Amino acid sequence: MTETVFTAASQGIFSGAGLSVRCAIGKGGMIDAADKSEGDGASPLGTWPMRRIFYRADRLDRPQSGLPCIALRPHDGWCDAPHHRLYNRPVSLPFSASHESLWRDDHVYDVIVEIGHNDAPVIAGLGSAIFLHLARPDYAPTEGCIALALGDMLTVLKASGPGTSLEITL
Repeated sequence: MTETVFTAASQGIFSGAGLSVRCAIGKGGMIDAADKSEGDGASPLGTWPMRRIFYRADRLDRPQSGLPCIALRPHDGWCDAPHHRLYNRPVSLPFSASHESLWRDDHVYDVIVEIGHNDAPVIAGLGSAIFLHLARPDYAPTEGCIALALGDMLTVLKASGPGTSLEITL
């Protein structure tokens, strides 16, 4: 599979591999990656590798993709405590430090793509849990992630594999 770059623009347009669709962006808009901070609600500008997919196997079939796919479990979480040694990493719940639960009652995390922002190396406070995930029906802004409708997400994942990246741009 060739290297594919998908683009999420500040105007709420997601494009690449012949696709151009609506997306939700961070409620804090777009910000230079070096200025990103935990909890600012901004999407970090830059080109980020798409690492792996997490999905709710109780709600949908395994997505077709060349990216690694992992079925979520009710105890899956993500550490967002900047000074914890597992900051910006998956964790198992219960977890004593600040975290997000990846197993949610709503549907926004039914499919999550881990984006390689602030992970090589992890820098405390530079932002965590920057995902490509599912949009709310009204495309409400995210906490800094990029979000797509389910059908669009599945199309993106089918065209994704090793070397696929997401460019977040103005």
